[in-house]
Amino acid sequence: MGSSEVDEDQLLKSFLAEVSEAERDNEVLRILGCFKLNPFEHLKLSFDSSPDEVKKQYRKLSLLVHPDKCKHPQAQEAFAALAKAQQLLLDPQERGYILDQVTAAKEELRAKRKKELKKDSASKIKSLVDEGKYEEQFERSDEFQQQLIIKVREILTEKEWRRRKMQMRISEEEGRLKKDEEETKEMWKRKREHEEKWEETRDQRVSSWRDFMKTGKKGRKGEIKPPKLKTEDPNKSYVQRPVKPK
Repeated sequence: MGSSEVDEDQLLKSFLAEVSEAERDNEVLRILGCFKLNPFEHLKLSFDSSPDEVKKQYRKLSLLVHPDKCKHPQAQEAFAALAKAQQLLLDPQERGYILDQVTAAKEELRAKRKKELKKDSASKIKSLVDEGKYEEQFERSDEFQQQLIIKVREILTEKEWRRRKMQMRISEEEGRLKKDEEETKEMWKRKREHEEKWEETRDQRVSSWRDFMKTGKKGRKGEIKPPKLKTEDPNKSYVQRPVKPK
């Protein structure tokens, strides 16, 4: 560690030692009141801040609201929010996504500014005379930076809302597919159980059929039953004649 870094670290510790409890509490409230989708706001950094600036600012603010140093009941929550903000801004993909929205916000503000200049001839002339320097100066102004922060919030909010709606649709579709899959599995399960039971009773069904064929009331096709003897007539509706001997 270089001497300049040591001096800076000691200066930071000295500064934090002088910070009052009220200031720590105010910082906790500021962090928790930030727009949740913009990590630059949590760290109080401009959109063009470098990764090194992110690390330095995180160290400063995290020590300010660290639960061991700050007595505010939500200090831990603020500390976690700062950690997440640093993680997002040091991740190339996440940082790139946020900066893409910043670029889109700038383009919208520039288009809006261009329309306004068409109505303001004096500003338009000055812009032409300065060869673009007038617009560059405006974009560095506090007014433009504030407009940019608001526009970035709008775009990030819209993107997040779309993402959540898409996620909800995906979840609903996954739920529907899972339900269909479970119903299909249940159908095949019932079919297998039915086939197994049918196969288990096969011998019993064959035996029952054979018994029926032997003892059933209906005669088999082509079978001739013997005639009923008249002496067995229960109604005795006739007189049996004696048989003559030969």
